[in-house]
Amino acid sequence: MRGVTPAWGVRRDGGFFLTALLLLLISPTWSALAAQQPAPAEDAVAQITPPPAELTLKAALDRSLKSSRELALARIRASVARRQANLTKAKFQPNLFTGSGAVYTNGIPETPGGTAPSLFNMAYVQTLFNPPLRGQYRQESLEAQIEQLETDRTRDSVIAKTASTYLELNKVRHGLELLGRESDSSTRVLDITRQRVAEGQELPIEITRAELASARVEQRRLQLESREDVLEADLRDLCSVAPDRHIDLTTEQTPNFATAADRPLHELVALGVENSLEIRQAELDYRAKQERLKGEKGGYFPSVDLVGKYSLLSKINNYQDFFKTFQKNNVNVGLQINIPVFSARTTAAVELASEDLHRSELELSATRSRVEREVRAQARKVRETEAAREVARLELKLAQEELQNLQSKFEQGHANLREVEKLRLEESTKWLSFLDADFDNQQASLELLRMTGQLAAVLQ
Repeated sequence: MRGVTPAWGVRRDGGFFLTALLLLLISPTWSALAAQQPAPAEDAVAQITPPPAELTLKAALDRSLKSSRELALARIRASVARRQANLTKAKFQPNLFTGSGAVYTNGIPETPGGTAPSLFNMAYVQTLFNPPLRGQYRQESLEAQIEQLETDRTRDSVIAKTASTYLELNKVRHGLELLGRESDSSTRVLDITRQRVAEGQELPIEITRAELASARVEQRRLQLESREDVLEADLRDLCSVAPDRHIDLTTEQTPNFATAADRPLHELVALGVENSLEIRQAELDYRAKQERLKGEKGGYFPSVDLVGKYSLLSKINNYQDFFKTFQKNNVNVGLQINIPVFSARTTAAVELASEDLHRSELELSATRSRVEREVRAQARKVRETEAAREVARLELKLAQEELQNLQSKFEQGHANLREVEKLRLEESTKWLSFLDADFDNQQASLELLRMTGQLAAVLQ
């Protein structure tokens, strides 16, 4: 029995060799099929995810000005104001009308409007002298200029908002990088503290202090991440970037905003008053009210229109039965003069325009005073933020120098790792304070540039 090979053993050996042969034959086929399989989920996501939008400050400003809905709306309002003025002006320009019709008459031939029925007619109307209408046109022309200045104000507002959002997002991302290192330091400090407490070298309260410091770092990180999401969404909306695209801020040389406050205070105030769009708008409004009052006072004088009419008449209306002579072609040209004998409307309009002018005068004076105060206060704020930035810079410099000295002592064996990590944590905190102070100074300088009319020149 031991020399006999069982039948199942032969089948097993033969099946093994057949299986090996089949695997060798089909392995190239399986390799080709595997190469044709779709990419893994990670590769598919990478192919679907759009590339990030890289933006410099200048590119962000250019895109926001091109895609701003507020600026487009302001331009439409300015265009509407110009067209409204042109509509009033059209009454002082030639207006020619023509028409034709058929009217059944029984008796003296006339239309419901009181004119003679005609086969064809042409009328010409042009206002030559109408002081109230002329005053209205001049007022609307000045109001169109006010709307154009409002467009400039909106443009400066879009520039300031985009620049501020860009700079703050850049600051927040730098802060998150610092907090990453600060989190590592706080974690190391906590681990070392726990070890020292376990060895009996520290009191248990030191663990609570270290945990509190670590929790504060985590809280600040979450706050900055939330702020980053908000700022990036705002920048996407301002620059018309797709919602699913990440924005990468490309490093470039930031304009020197500090030059806004380099001049003496009285020069900044004078520059702000001279270039203030609000004051120019108030001045134009005052002039517009003057023109309106002047025009309404002219309502006591006659108005003159140049009129003309051509009519082609027909005997089908029986003109010969009511008039001695029938003439087929008729032309009437002349001046239509309206003399006001008593006009209650004119008196009321003059009183209204006078009160409106007085209101505009007070608003102009108030606007000048307010702009002077605001420019003066903003200039002082820029100087205060510059001082705060310098303090934050020196505190950061001091923390860096102390950290360098302590690291040297650590390398010599005169300081421990816990002290180094705690000082590194303090240095990161000073960095964050400096970033905040620097951004506050940039934001204050941007506002001063806007007030003094230098914003577009500096940023563009």
